[in-house]
Amino acid sequence: MHCSLRAFFLWFLALLAILAPAHGLVRAQELKPEQSFTLELPQLAQGSEFKLYGVRNRQTLEFTLRSDQMVSHASLNLVFTPSPALLPKLSHLRVYLNDELMGVVPVDEALAGRQQRHTLALDPQFLASFNRVSLEFVGHYTDICEDLAHSSLWLDISRQTHIVINQQALPLANDLSYFPEPFFDKNDMAVQELPFVFADTPSIARLQAASVLASYFGSQAKWKPLRFPVSYGSLPSGHAVIFAVNGQRPGILQSYPDVDGPTVEMISAPDNPYQKLLLVLGRNDEDLSTAVAALALGGPLFRGQSVQIDEVATLAERKPYDAPNWMPTNRPVLFSELEEYPGQLEAEGLRPRPIAIRLNLPPDLFVWRNNGIPMDIRYRYTAPRTDDDSRLTLSLNGRYVESYPLVPDAARSGLARVRLPVLSNDPSVNNESLIIPALKIGTHNQIRFDFSYASTQGASQPGMCKTVLPADMRAAIDGNSVIDFSGYEHYLEMPNLGAFASSGFPFSRMADLSETVVVVPPAPTPGQAAALLETLGHIGSQVGYPAYKLRLMDDWDAASQVDADLLWIGQTPEGFRSRPDANLLLEDTMARLRMPRRSGWGGEDNPRTQYSSRSDMDAVSQVGVRANAPIAAIVGMQSSRFPQRSLVGLMAVTDEDYALLRNAIADPGKRDAMQGSVVIVRESGVASETVGPRYFSGKLGWWQLIWFHLSDRPVLLSGIAVFAVVLIAFLLWKSLRWVARRRLSKDA
Repeated sequence: MHCSLRAFFLWFLALLAILAPAHGLVRAQELKPEQSFTLELPQLAQGSEFKLYGVRNRQTLEFTLRSDQMVSHASLNLVFTPSPALLPKLSHLRVYLNDELMGVVPVDEALAGRQQRHTLALDPQFLASFNRVSLEFVGHYTDICEDLAHSSLWLDISRQTHIVINQQALPLANDLSYFPEPFFDKNDMAVQELPFVFADTPSIARLQAASVLASYFGSQAKWKPLRFPVSYGSLPSGHAVIFAVNGQRPGILQSYPDVDGPTVEMISAPDNPYQKLLLVLGRNDEDLSTAVAALALGGPLFRGQSVQIDEVATLAERKPYDAPNWMPTNRPVLFSELEEYPGQLEAEGLRPRPIAIRLNLPPDLFVWRNNGIPMDIRYRYTAPRTDDDSRLTLSLNGRYVESYPLVPDAARSGLARVRLPVLSNDPSVNNESLIIPALKIGTHNQIRFDFSYASTQGASQPGMCKTVLPADMRAAIDGNSVIDFSGYEHYLEMPNLGAFASSGFPFSRMADLSETVVVVPPAPTPGQAAALLETLGHIGSQVGYPAYKLRLMDDWDAASQVDADLLWIGQTPEGFRSRPDANLLLEDTMARLRMPRRSGWGGEDNPRTQYSSRSDMDAVSQVGVRANAPIAAIVGMQSSRFPQRSLVGLMAVTDEDYALLRNAIADPGKRDAMQGSVVIVRESGVASETVGPRYFSGKLGWWQLIWFHLSDRPVLLSGIAVFAVVLIAFLLWKSLRWVARRRLSKDA
């Protein structure tokens, strides 16, 4: 009966659209969303240098487009400066869109050596979801005996270069087989907003279901920021998600038939066919949780306009540090497992592009004073014609590590291996593996391989001019290359808000957040709910898995009794104010902060190390002020009941404060500035402090534990060493005396 009523309701909406009068059709056309956006050069190209040369004469700009939008107009606005030595009649810039020539931009003779601007239309019929705009420089400084590697052959692409896209929305079918589109589109390069709608202030269980869905969208977004504005009762513009149970629904669904179980449906807004609504429905809050878990885990089964969920069962528990976005640290890993797209490990051209591989690691991986991370690397390359300066350069996180010559050995095998010694720079050492210096490994890492070929062009003799063009070079890192992080313990000094900001740690230790409890106010405001959803969306983007085992509570005292890592959102809880390590308090217009002996430590540029004195972090002063301007904060500390558990608080008071907090969480630059145990967010930016007692998360072997914790106490370590030597000498002396007495007694 319910199914037939729902079908009739949907049929009635469709009939209204078909039989709408002329003015209704005009209204629909007026509602057809149109947008124009600009893609700047740093978004379009990798690297910081945008220059074209005679031998490296091609630059590629890449961008993606949403699938629910149609491009009506696109243009490339070029801003460049050519070398003043170029011959204008022979030099130009060719522009390709997905290998189709869009036009030729000449070098203006009157502006040689000065900045030039040119706008070129990009034909929309050649645009796809993934697009490449290729800029190919054809430069000549002379018409005879030309050397393509000559220093006068260059063209500088300005950062003012950009692409303008005009789009119109396309009518979409209500089909869940495309989910998560159109609610989240991985090809959208802009910051995506997805409003969450509740009938009124949501219950804790309902907000928990919304949190799981937000973390799912975050897991799909990866590095792309997501915003989840929350509204109670009203329907915002754009695609949205509506949570509703029988008898408690927003006004737009008041006449919608009741459901008899967990249900997910996709419909169009009644007054806007281009706006899609994802309905998460149920008889009660338990049904909503089941429906969201099915969306997060069983999306490939969804199809059609409506889906009813029969069951969602857990077949196996997640294990610590098994997040899909984190590299496995319990076994060797092949490079092919780290490949993000086809062809990533290959490069070609006279100047092959760098080959880069990302390594996302748990932030508590203990590599202190380690010799290095072993890596067996195998690579192939086009052999140079002669023994020259061609070489492979290896860098880690933008820092040079080592380089290796590319030899012109025709008899060499198709695969080669190299080893980078940590304690020796002797290239004659003949080993079979490469060691990465462990102390340069962080949470987010990039290994980069640059194949550089020496120029062999432009050979001339008296009375003779000859130009030799090299063959098209090709290089590849073999997918069977191996990197091995196994055998390392997990141990990290806390509180560490840098680990929280960069990877969601310690909550992300379990990918499904099964060891996390979130405390929210009993009646959260839309700003508080949005801060919760966006925080969990960020954690989901770091681990690549939905937080469907998350627990939400509204009682601080009860939550503090649970053996779990605790995240709270809101003002300072009563149980927090009385703690001796409560280094920051925010209450209404009052803010109170305890300051350490040494301020400003803990950032990436000036990190606090194990050789720093513990007393430098002790609170020695306290400041309290009152002001009406927005302020928010993030604090970290140890659980008073469970020593291995951590507390992280997202503290704010007003809607403006929560807006500051949400913007900081969404901004990669501000997240990078979050360190230490206290983070203060203001309009001017982010400030971090390391203040108060420290503790450690994880475990080490007893020998490592002793050596690590005594490393910053050289006097104590020396005293223990002297005591150990004296003790051993005394025991040895006593043993020798005992042996001597025994021998003498036998002789007697």
